[in-house]
Amino acid sequence: MAATRYLSEAVRTGDQRPPQLALRRASEHLGAARRWQTEPVRELVDRAMERFDARRTDADAWLAPRLHATVRMTRGEAADSRLWNFLAMIVAPDYVIWRHRAVDGDDARGTAQAARFRGAHYTQTFSRLWWAAELFRDGPDYRPVETACAVQDVLQNTMRMDVIDHRPTAQAILQVVDNRRKEGAARIGDQVNALSAAVNAAGSTLVFDVLAPDPSPDGDALRDWIDDAEDAPPAPWDVLPEGPDDGRVRRSSVEALVPLFDELLRDASLRDRSKRAKVPKARPSDGVSLVKSTDTF
Repeated sequence: MAATRYLSEAVRTGDQRPPQLALRRASEHLGAARRWQTEPVRELVDRAMERFDARRTDADAWLAPRLHATVRMTRGEAADSRLWNFLAMIVAPDYVIWRHRAVDGDDARGTAQAARFRGAHYTQTFSRLWWAAELFRDGPDYRPVETACAVQDVLQNTMRMDVIDHRPTAQAILQVVDNRRKEGAARIGDQVNALSAAVNAAGSTLVFDVLAPDPSPDGDALRDWIDDAEDAPPAPWDVLPEGPDDGRVRRSSVEALVPLFDELLRDASLRDRSKRAKVPKARPSDGVSLVKSTDTF
C-alpha cells in the first residue's frame, strides 16, 4: 500500500525520488543476516548501469544470475512482494527508471510503468530477474538464465505460465528457442510467444511431469547455499556465479520434451506484431504461485 501511494508521475519519470523517510517507516526490518544487506545489490545495479548504458536490455542477462546469487532465499521468501518493493522504491529507484522508462514524447516525459516498481513477479524490475534465474537455472548452472534473458518475450510471456515451474519444461523451451536462434530464424520473439502459448495449451491436456520426470530438488543443499551467504564473496562481474547445487535437470527428461515442443512450434502459427498472441492469464501482483510444498519458510 505504501509503494502504491507514493508512485506519483514525478517518481515514475525519475524527476523525483520516492519519499525515503515515509517508505522506511512503512518497512519491516528483516534482520542482520548478510543476505538481507542492500549494499551488494546497490553495487550490482551501479555496475549494470555502467556496463550496459548503450543497450539496456542486455543488463537483464548479466544482472539476473548475480542478483539471485546475492539475495539468497527460498521461493517462499521470494514470494513476498514487499522485498521487491523495497529494492525498487528505496534501494534502487534510479535503476528502475534507467531500465524501464519510456522515451520522451513530443508533449510529455516518458514514464516507467507502476508495475515496474510494484507488480507481478514477471513484471516488477527485480522480482522478474530473480525468478528468471530461479526458474531457468540448471542446478548451480546459470548459463540457461542468460539464454532466457536474451529474449525479452521469455521474461514477459513465458514466465507467466504455470507449467514453467516444471524444470524440464523450462529447459526444453530454452533449448528449442536456442536452436532457432542458432539457425538464424527471424522473429525469435514471435516464435517464443507462439511456443509459449502452444506449450501452455498442451499443458492442460498433457502431463509433462509424466512424460519428463523431475525429482524434487535437494532442499538441504539449497539451505546450505543460503546459509553460505554469510561467508560467500560478492558475485563475480566477469564470470557467472554458482547457484545452489540442489540437483540438475535430467537430460533424458529434457530430450523427451524437445521433439514435442518442436512439433508444437511447427504447428503454431507465428503471430503478427500487430496481433498479440493469447498468453496465459496474469497472476495477482501481490505474490506468486510457484511455492512448492517442500519449500522452507
